[in-house]
Parts: sequence; structure tokens; C-alpha cells
Amino acid sequence: MIFGPGLKRPPAGVLATVLALAVALAGPAAADVHVAVSPATANVSPGAEFDLTIEVTQAGAEFNRFSAVVTYDTTALTFLPASPLSLQEGCLLTGLCSSACGATFHQFAARNDSLLFSDGLLCSGGSLTGPGTLYRLHFRAADSAQVTTVRLREAKFWNAGLIVSPVVTADALVGIGVALAVDDPAPRAALAVRAVPNPARGGAMFAIESDRPGERRVEIHDLAGRLVRRLDGGPGGPGTARVAWDGRDRTGARVSPGVYLVTVRAGGRVARTQVAVIE
Repeated sequence: MIFGPGLKRPPAGVLATVLALAVALAGPAAADVHVAVSPATANVSPGAEFDLTIEVTQAGAEFNRFSAVVTYDTTALTFLPASPLSLQEGCLLTGLCSSACGATFHQFAARNDSLLFSDGLLCSGGSLTGPGTLYRLHFRAADSAQVTTVRLREAKFWNAGLIVSPVVTADALVGIGVALAVDDPAPRAALAVRAVPNPARGGAMFAIESDRPGERRVEIHDLAGRLVRRLDGGPGGPGTARVAWDGRDRTGARVSPGVYLVTVRAGGRVARTQVAVIE
């Protein structure tokens, strides 16, 4: 940006806010990313080994990097890591079912009942839309008959360094020695959130769409990841709920102009979006 002799350079903080707003208004993709643990319903024998995959279920927003956290009941399932760990990468990132270059930056960690993994393309300018497989997980079932859930507790996507939102997630049911019909109510319902208006002056309304009942919790963070405000959406049934934010932080002070990250948790799933606050 060039400033002539008759113009004063704005303060650095104002420039940063303007740039952040420009990124927020131009960056987030209009389409969603739909990601799920697949299959939604799995029937396995006691003691059997089986695979679950993390799938982008339909074409949507472009992305070139993702991270996820999967949780499970360790008394029902035992996770068996692949060797080498690169075998856990899905074909979307490796290029076996996409146009990706195949060069990736892959990280994985197993912690108690949680599996943390991230994967991204190292190719310049490459991006993906799905559908296809992001990741593959191998488990051994317990010896006792039961039904358990594998949850996609968190999923984040980026494209060229920008957060992609909203992200719609779905979990899976595993029947161990228990036959689950394919039309059993597996947790594959939609969850989405959008901010109205966006950009917003003074406050915004978050419209939360869900076809599953449950408590709705809304968290607002700044771009540095600091918690700005937590809102209680209360219990609700299927449909659209609206949660109002007055544009204030936890202390009651007005938030500064900028971009804020909105996370909604409901019914064991997570959806995200962004809202830009302007003066």
C-alpha cells in the first residue's frame, strides 16, 4: 500500500485489522467440508480386526491441509498403528484417488483414548475438494458383545493457510457381536453454523442447523486462539436454533474490530465458521 505526501500512514493496528478483515471476507470458502468416520455403522465379530476411514463425503470447499482428533472407548476397541505410519494416510492426500502430487507433511500421535493426526500437501498451489479418503484407522474389537461409538471430536481444514469453514462432522457406531441395521440411527446427522450479519457491527446472530437434539455450546476465539466468549445455546431438538452474541467478551467489554473464530458443539459433533467485526 502506497501513501502519498498528503496522506498519513494509518497506525499499524488499523492496518492489521483491515488486512484481517480482507482475509476473512475473501478467504473462507462458500461451501462446507463434510467429513465423517466411515462406515457410519460397522458390524464386527468379537476379537476381530477392522478398518475405519475418515472420509470427505462430498465435493465441497477446497483445502490442502487438515487435522483431526478421533476418540474411542479403550475398553471396547484397541487401536493398532500401521507400520510404517504413512500407510494410514488416505488416497486424497497421497494422490491415489486425486490429482494431489503425493508429497505430504504427516503427523500422528496416539494418546490414551485419542488419536491425533494431521496431513497436508507440500505441493505449491495444490488443493483438494473430495470426496475421498483422508485417513485410515485399524482397530481390534473387544471379546465381549457391545455397541460403541468412534467419535470425530475435532476436524479442521485449511487452504493456503486460511481456515476453511464451516466443517460438518459425523461419528460412527460399531456393533461388536451385535447386528446393527444400516438404517439404525447412526450419528451421521448434519450440523452447521453461520453468522448473520457477517461482517457485523456490534454483535451477530449465530444460526445453528442440526437434525439431532442435544445441548448447543458456542465458543468464540480470536485469531491467536484465546477464548473471547462462551455462549450457552441450551437444549434443543432438530431444526434451526439462534444464539445471539452482543459483541462483548467475557468481561463485558466490546471486542476490537477483527476476525473471530466461532465453534459450535452439539450432539457430539463440531461445526465452525468465522465472523468479522467492524466498527
